[in-house]
Amino acid sequence: MVLRKIIILLTVFSLFMTLSIPCFAEPSVSAKAAAVICADSGEIVYSKNSDERLPMASTTKIMTSLIALEYGADEKFVTVTDEMLKVEGTSMGLKGGDRVSLMSLVKGMLICSGNDAANATAYIISGGVEPFAELMNERAKQIGMNNTHFVTPSGLDADSHYSSAYDMAILTAEAIKNPVFLNICSSKNVKAYYGSPPYRRVLTNHNKLLSVSDEYIGVKTGFTKKSGRCLVSAIRRDGKTLIAVTLSAPNDWSDHEKLYEYSVPLAKSLPLTCKEDLPKLNVVGGTEKSVATVFAENADYTFLNNPVSYTYKIHIKQFEYAPVLKGETVGFVDFFGDDGKFLKSVDLVAEKDVSCSQ
Repeated sequence: MVLRKIIILLTVFSLFMTLSIPCFAEPSVSAKAAAVICADSGEIVYSKNSDERLPMASTTKIMTSLIALEYGADEKFVTVTDEMLKVEGTSMGLKGGDRVSLMSLVKGMLICSGNDAANATAYIISGGVEPFAELMNERAKQIGMNNTHFVTPSGLDADSHYSSAYDMAILTAEAIKNPVFLNICSSKNVKAYYGSPPYRRVLTNHNKLLSVSDEYIGVKTGFTKKSGRCLVSAIRRDGKTLIAVTLSAPNDWSDHEKLYEYSVPLAKSLPLTCKEDLPKLNVVGGTEKSVATVFAENADYTFLNNPVSYTYKIHIKQFEYAPVLKGETVGFVDFFGDDGKFLKSVDLVAEKDVSCSQ
């Protein structure tokens, strides 16, 4: 009788331990190809045919928008022509003769997936689609996109226009380092100005994940008959930033939620801090002689297997003339692993306003 009780207790204990162990079984997803990476380290957390070359539809606009921002997109108005807009498919509503800024074109690409915006961007920057595609492919090489070739700025199907789930993930990791890109792609709605004459429009994001949780920070949807449903997303959860890509995925929204449920527990977060207080910025001609600085953004580093110790180097301006605005970038901190590998750069910004003394 005693032995029987012992056996029962051991069985119950064993069952309890089994139920308590986290389950990290890889999810079953509908996508033909998928990848999840740590946004900071680039390490692969999940992979399914992640190097297979496939059409990627309008997720192409991640590259087009990044190039536009790196080119110096601003609010200066240019006039678009009928030739620039000779493209089918989704549109932000441009017409020949409209005046629009390159910044509004970026919003039109990332928010409402405007093929007209992508084509116009190519003409404004490079004078046409083909020379702009050369820029796209050159930038892809710099990022390390070894299974990618761009032909169109919009992502419309074309022979030899392809990428892979992994390549689109590392492209996105590069893109979200740009604060303007990140701000736009993570917004549910944005204001843009265009027309003849320009007037204010409100563009609504097609990315349903942004309405699921504030943890989602973008990035881009895509669809053609050839490519199927394509989705690139990014999430910040538990101090970790991850990027997921699915290509040819009938149930892409569900796929991404499953991928993050699996991947977030596997990733690690390293809070990056400085041992000493962050330096103050000297201010000339202000109501105060100096102003404190703070990190501009989340300073966590997401990784899978990288070393967890680090060093850093602080860079700050010697001084700044007043006025200094709260949130103004005045320096940065570079973080490095023990092996000297660059980890992350975090901007330093003024903690508050400092007005002129007179």
